[in-house]
Amino acid sequence: MANSIHEMIRASFRCEDMVKCVLGLKSLDIDTYKALLMHGPLTAEKLGEILNRERSTAYRSLQNLIACGIVYRETKSIDSGGYYYEYVAIEPQEMKQMVKKNVDEWYNQMNELIEKMDDKVNVLVMRMDDEES
Repeated sequence: MANSIHEMIRASFRCEDMVKCVLGLKSLDIDTYKALLMHGPLTAEKLGEILNRERSTAYRSLQNLIACGIVYRETKSIDSGGYYYEYVAIEPQEMKQMVKKNVDEWYNQMNELIEKMDDKVNVLVMRMDDEES
């Protein structure tokens, strides 16, 4: 994985890499999202079986996905009493819009910082001129 934007531009960057970067996810998180899309709502235990990971590892990945908003949790009642949770992935088109929104927000923030650079460079140049005088 590239360490800078400069490296990313020159590397063969895949959609998966971009989603991981923009949403701050790991490869396991992407695999978890894909499993939920393929299999539908799942418990953390069943997801762990599908991913061949411990339930606790699957659960941590689910928490990452919930935190970034591409998975949500539903409470299911048990007839004999009690409840359990199933985890559901949002549709890929919704996730795409979320990624696009994050990239757009980042782009706007970076442009604002670039605009502020002019002011800072001008102040620096003026100070240098004053010191030379």
